[in-house]
Amino acid sequence: MDSPHGAAVSAENFGVRGPRGWVFRGVRFTAAPGSLLAVEGPSGSGRTSLLLALTGRMRSTDGHAETGGLRLPGKLAAVRRISALGPVPGVSELDPAFTVAEHLRERALLQRRFDGSLRTLLRPRAERAATARARVTAALDAAGLDLAALPKADRTSVRDLERLEALRLSVALALIARPRLLAVDDTDLKLSDAERADAWALLRTVADDGTTVLAVCSEAPEGALTVRADTTTEEGTADAIAETGRA
Repeated sequence: MDSPHGAAVSAENFGVRGPRGWVFRGVRFTAAPGSLLAVEGPSGSGRTSLLLALTGRMRSTDGHAETGGLRLPGKLAAVRRISALGPVPGVSELDPAFTVAEHLRERALLQRRFDGSLRTLLRPRAERAATARARVTAALDAAGLDLAALPKADRTSVRDLERLEALRLSVALALIARPRLLAVDDTDLKLSDAERADAWALLRTVADDGTTVLAVCSEAPEGALTVRADTTTEEGTADAIAETGRA
């Protein structure tokens, strides 16, 4: 598929402070379009909140960031339009009762309804449906999800998917929108070493195709631009320090 030009992402003393103190703070980094950016740290270090803030889903309270040239926290809605979420617990989870086909059909319908220009909406229904099918096929190919290899093909329920297959489905659903920034939470959670390598290979491929990828993990892979998050529980803070060089 024709990949969109990725969004450059940067932050300067970026932070979020909540009722109980800092969720994260002091984040500084610059990532070029098409980068693979790994947010590394233990659970509770503010990793997911940083992901949500950089994609316009959470309002920051300190410093600033830019995603695709859009300054945060001021341009939250605009950043949401150019970014897409893969799996994020409590925000964009797959429904275990849905089949793969149902998830794909629902996402394609939403894409056609809310993200098309007036000219696109006025095209014949059959033409719009064919375009949607092509976009779904391209997203599945980019995510490396082979429907024929699933236990019941596209009629397989999400609850019957392996963890890596579910990750691929979530990435495919996000890529249907052709985002400039793809954000994925808990990338390496409950994966074997081989599966973890496959997951990072998938995200590298997406980045190489032009989409900037922001991935939360417990351990960043070699070659990723890394932001490390460390929690200081005594002070109720989470300090993140970015490495602007590649590992």
